[in-house]
Amino acid sequence: MGDRITLTGIEVFGHHGVLPHERELGQRFRVDVVLELDLSAAAASDDLTQTVHYGELAGDVAAIVGGEPVDLIETLAGRIADRCLADPRVTATEVTVHKPAAPLPVVAAEVAVTLRRQRSGGEGP
Repeated sequence: MGDRITLTGIEVFGHHGVLPHERELGQRFRVDVVLELDLSAAAASDDLTQTVHYGELAGDVAAIVGGEPVDLIETLAGRIADRCLADPRVTATEVTVHKPAAPLPVVAAEVAVTLRRQRSGGEGP
């Protein structure tokens, strides 16, 4: 299936990280989400109920990033992927969490983790 919905650059302040100052002070995170699903019914009907409401999804992603702190952005990406797959129409998702201010011993633009999750067999229920 080639149909996708993409949300790019959802920016949220969160308190994730292993180091105490990351938890205390927090920092900016950016998230990209790609959903794979069949969009033919939505395209034919022009009906929002036939697709994923990406405004609601963006709000949920922001709530996850701004919510309970975790040590690893891998864990954060996993939580976001779980939310994406909560909609049975979504057959697969790719989530990238960007951490532009990651504490590194060298200069780097950012650290990012990307994970892809798919329903068993790549199909919805």
